[in-house]
Amino acid sequence: MWKTKQSIVPQQLRLTDPGVREQLEGLPASQVLIGRSTDGQPLCVDLDNEPHVLVCSASGGGTSTALRTLAAQFLHHGGDVLVLDTKRISQTWAHGLPGVTYRSDIADIHDALIGLRAELTRHVDEHGETVDLPHLAVVFESAGHTLRQLARHWDKVRQAGEPKTSPAVNAYEELLFAGREARIHILAGAQSYSAALGREQFSTVLLGRVTTPTWSQAAPQIATVPKASTHPGRFHTVQRSTAHPTQVLHLSETEAAAWAAVPQPDAS
Repeated sequence: MWKTKQSIVPQQLRLTDPGVREQLEGLPASQVLIGRSTDGQPLCVDLDNEPHVLVCSASGGGTSTALRTLAAQFLHHGGDVLVLDTKRISQTWAHGLPGVTYRSDIADIHDALIGLRAELTRHVDEHGETVDLPHLAVVFESAGHTLRQLARHWDKVRQAGEPKTSPAVNAYEELLFAGREARIHILAGAQSYSAALGREQFSTVLLGRVTTPTWSQAAPQIATVPKASTHPGRFHTVQRSTAHPTQVLHLSETEAAAWAAVPQPDAS
């Protein structure tokens, strides 16, 4: 399916293109489609084995679109989604959808991360395992900027005797570390890389229009930095030691909401 005679990345990839809908419908519940690479084949990520995805690109480079495409598929597979969006407008397609919780105020994001960690801890203490937890994707828009906001928020509200480090930032780090075992998947978007994002925990990294320093920090295993493309939706998908030029699947807001709202019959 999708095999092409030439080794080129398509100019765009839409749900209405031949074979795309069938490809999405045929994916197992643990997999989401990123897009199509140079060999004409679909490029996917198996969240059961590679639980977190980091997407980096300059403003207007398609980061929010990529996160939307991944999150819509996650909902289609029957998972829940927590959207953390300080910009308030990046993932509005998800407002009101079943299984979606949307948080945009920094205080609410603070509470959501702490609450999620507390729920995970409570469940493990009571049951000793997480296999019966529902899958949850945390769509973290402007993740680096929001982590800095969380740190400043804590500096303002913390009381005497409380730790200096933001408990919400600590919760984010613990949720990243829990990963596959906790059935929690961080889908983080950022304009550039910062150490606070936690590169080691992201086994799949999408790099668009980013600087050479971001490449060297987010994907140090890639010896030669590829030239960035200005084409909308064009990324390099870094998995293990390979960077695949990728045209990310573009789901419009309407398409994403429609796809998310109709779960697979056998979703679990």
